Amino acid sequence: MERTGPPARLSGLLAALAATLLAAAGLVATAPPAGAADAELARNGGFEAGLDGWSCTAGSGAVVSTPVHGGTSALRGTPAGSDNAKCSQTVTVKPGSTYTLSSWVQGSYVYLGASGTGTTDVSTWTQSPGAWKQLSTTFTTGASTTSVTVYTHGWYGTPAYYADDLSLIGPGGDPVALPAVPAGLRAGTATSSSVPLSWNAASGSTGYHVYQGGAKVLTVTGTSATVTGLAASTAYSFQVAAVNAAGESAKSAAVSATTTAGGGGGGGDLPAHALVGYLHSSFANGSGYTRMADVPDSWDVINLAFGEPTSVTSGDIRFSLCPVAECPNVESAAEFKAAIKAKQAAGKKVLISIGGQNGQVQLATTAARDTFVSSVSKIIDEYGLNGLDIDFEGHSLSLNTGDTDFRSPTSPVIVNLISAVKTLKAKYGAGFVLTMAPETFFVQLGYQYYGSGPWGGQDPRAGAYLPVIHALRDDLTLLHVQDYNSGSIMGLDNQYHSMGGADFHIAMTDMLLTGFPVAGDQSRIFPALRPEQVAIGLPASTQAGNGHTSPAEVNKALNCLTKKTDCGSYQTHGTWPALRGLMTWSINWDRFNQWEFSKNFDAYFGG
Repeated sequence: MERTGPPARLSGLLAALAATLLAAAGLVATAPPAGAADAELARNGGFEAGLDGWSCTAGSGAVVSTPVHGGTSALRGTPAGSDNAKCSQTVTVKPGSTYTLSSWVQGSYVYLGASGTGTTDVSTWTQSPGAWKQLSTTFTTGASTTSVTVYTHGWYGTPAYYADDLSLIGPGGDPVALPAVPAGLRAGTATSSSVPLSWNAASGSTGYHVYQGGAKVLTVTGTSATVTGLAASTAYSFQVAAVNAAGESAKSAAVSATTTAGGGGGGGDLPAHALVGYLHSSFANGSGYTRMADVPDSWDVINLAFGEPTSVTSGDIRFSLCPVAECPNVESAAEFKAAIKAKQAAGKKVLISIGGQNGQVQLATTAARDTFVSSVSKIIDEYGLNGLDIDFEGHSLSLNTGDTDFRSPTSPVIVNLISAVKTLKAKYGAGFVLTMAPETFFVQLGYQYYGSGPWGGQDPRAGAYLPVIHALRDDLTLLHVQDYNSGSIMGLDNQYHSMGGADFHIAMTDMLLTGFPVAGDQSRIFPALRPEQVAIGLPASTQAGNGHTSPAEVNKALNCLTKKTDCGSYQTHGTWPALRGLMTWSINWDRFNQWEFSKNFDAYFGG
């Protein structure tokens, strides 16, 4: 028999002797304190229980049965637009402890990482199309860190990736208790399509779920939210629950609220199908000057171009007629005002348009906001106008870093503009006409990108009109996005569309009338506008701007959107015979082009 050690009796004697000698020398050894045992902390890392425990952006994650690394299931993440298909879970950990994170992955670009570590957040990545490869990284938690978020994601514009057998090894943290039930849920003043809610903070919570009629509609981190996309004159019931890493609390007591009737801005007496045009009133260009009295009756809304600020940040808007030296045939101020009154007597609306290509307006302070209100009011009063058109372009609107939710903007230039317009609306009442003419970059691009993005680096102007439109949707008469001077924009079919043909106008308008997730986030849906609030913006001639669309293609777009014919390859999400009409830059350029644009509008709608 192999000898492996001293006999048990002798071994015991030797141990006792050694202990005696050590004690005599004051060298008794003490065992190190027991540490927390390392354990597997990732929940459902093999995805055998579906996505239980995991949260994936914009519905990008799914569980598949092939390919798999182990077991019978794996995660498939599909990037789309500005969404990199990030799937994550929050794990309870111990402060000052070391952890090993690993996962088997497959795909063009696949990332694995941990955030909120309290020290240096870590990530690693690989390219492994067609083969499984293990990613692994380690991190140490900070002195007060009790939870971290582990995640995996792909890369923008790449095919789906796969992940399986994700593991986090290290000492488990103290159990987290469920948060308290939120109290004090209350509803604010409802509009025709939205209800603001607020509640008291619940101890132990990291966020809240908002429920409408028992269905979860919002997830927020603060103690307020606005539920949008509601029907007018309808009663709704709301509840809220607190959440943390342990799960969700019971729902709060319900609160009821009823939306108001109607909605929409002034201009209810506009024709069912309206033609909107900009009149070069303060300047001349190659199209020539057109007097107000010479504008044909085809035009239902006439936007005076432009009111411009004395400086970018002053908020002080000024308007004056084109100088005689520049426009020899300009009318006098008295003739101009008389012509406006004549147009209004014939049922037309005349608005002051603020901004334009050269009129950058940034209401960065409350002082600029107040100056904007007073100076715009002065113009409206002096010329007897029906309202305001917001044509902020260039760098007028942008979103500060961290301003990521269009429903609750924090950037001063956005917040102050919304406040200023609401003040003007309150001052002039229900008949105040409000229109907007943003570029696609500031609206539809928001389907892919919003502001500087969750990781920074994007253009902060992307989608920056969305919070303004959303906050003012119940005051908005018309939105006519400029479907020109635009790059290619992704539509709801996740394909890029280029200006100049019916397809572009169909796809861009379908987005406004259907609604869309902002930056691909399905929890942040920009609600559809009513069709009577929407007109399509086009250039009146090839000289007026890039993206001129022939009358035949304009008619195809109208046929598709209002009749669901001539749609080509794009499938709209509805049919909207109440689509309000068309806008063009400009009346002057249409005159230069022998009135082709307005004549086609009249022929199509029987004007």
